[in-house]
Amino acid sequence: MAIRVVSDSSSNLLTLSDIDYKTVPLKIMFGSNEYVDELGTDVTQMVRNLQTHTGPSTTSCPNVHDWLSAFEGADEVFAITISSGLSASFESAEMAREMYLTSHPEARVHVFDSKATGPVMQLVIESLKDGILAGKTYDEIIEETNEALKHTRILYALQSLNNLANNGRVNSHVARLVGALNIRIIGDASLEGTIELIHRCRGEKRTLKTIVTEMAEQGCNGGKVRIDHCLNETAAQALADLITEAYPQADVAIRPCGGLCSYYADMGGLIIGYESVTTREDEQNEPAPSPKGLRKRFS
Repeated sequence: MAIRVVSDSSSNLLTLSDIDYKTVPLKIMFGSNEYVDELGTDVTQMVRNLQTHTGPSTTSCPNVHDWLSAFEGADEVFAITISSGLSASFESAEMAREMYLTSHPEARVHVFDSKATGPVMQLVIESLKDGILAGKTYDEIIEETNEALKHTRILYALQSLNNLANNGRVNSHVARLVGALNIRIIGDASLEGTIELIHRCRGEKRTLKTIVTEMAEQGCNGGKVRIDHCLNETAAQALADLITEAYPQADVAIRPCGGLCSYYADMGGLIIGYESVTTREDEQNEPAPSPKGLRKRFS
C-alpha cells in the first residue's frame, strides 16, 4: 500500500523524511523573471529583485498535470493546499483528484484546504505524518487532521504590502500608507481563508509583543508554533524567545519562507502558525466586543 502526502510549495516544506512526500510548485512572475518555487531556487535574489521592480507581478498555482504527476503511483493520497481564498491551487488539486480516481478507481485521494499557508500547512503535514506512522486508517487520519486543522491559527507580520496589493489581496491605498508611514501590519485569516489586517504597529519590538498578545487572545495553548520568515531570521528568533517565555512548554520551530510565501510576506515578513484551543468559528460566534475592546480590521 503506497501512502503519500502531497503539498503545494506554499507549505515552505519541500522535503520530509520518514514518509512518502512530494511537493508541487507555484510560480512567481515579474518583468522577464519567472521563479519556480522548488528546491534550488534563489529566493534571496528573487526578493531583492522584487524590491527594485516597479511593474506588475503575479503568481500562478500548480496546474492539474502537476498534481496528477505527484499522485501517480500512490494508492492513498493526502493533499494539502494553500487557502482556496488566496489561490486556485485547491481547485486544481480537486480536479486532479477526480481525474486520478477515474483512472485509478481503487485509489483514495483527499484534498485539505488549509485556509492558510506556510506554517499552518506544516502543522497539517505533521499531523498527517503522525497518523501514517502510527498506522491509523485512511478515514481516521482524515478525521483527526480535519479536527487538528480547525485548531490551527495563522498570523502575518508584514513590513510591506506592495506584492499583496499588486495581486489584489489588500487595498492599494493601505499598501501605500504602510510604506509612507513605515509601519508594520499584523494580519490573520478570515473564515474563508483570505487575509484580514487587524493591527498597525510601529517598530519591531511592539510588533512582536502584539503578536504574542494576539496569539493569547486567539487561544494559543502553548503547543506547536511554527514561524516562517522572509530574510528575517533575527526577528523570527526574537519572536520565538518571547513565545517560549510566555509558554515554556511550547514546541517552536523556525523556517525560511520559500518563493511563494516570500513573495507575499515580502522582505522582513513573518508568518506564524500555531495550535489553539479555540477555532475561527468560535471567535465568529462570540458576542460583539465593546467598542473599547474592538479589534480594528481594515482593508
